Amino acid sequence: MRALLGMILGAALTLGGAYLYDSTNAMRAATDGVAAERPLVNWDVVSAKWEIVTARAREEWSKLAS
Repeated sequence: MRALLGMILGAALTLGGAYLYDSTNAMRAATDGVAAERPLVNWDVVSAKWEIVTARAREEWSKLAS
């Protein structure tokens, strides 16, 4: 149980750190007016993939629940 909690916490911290890094670079680029470096994570792709994963999980859950 502790290992599972550790993996979930580690993934959340990794994603949170990447989001924080990208958001601070985006704010810096907006205030400086200079083009910033590419973001660390392509959040549009992450969002699309997350939608696919959650849709599949819902589908599998409905199969198991019925």
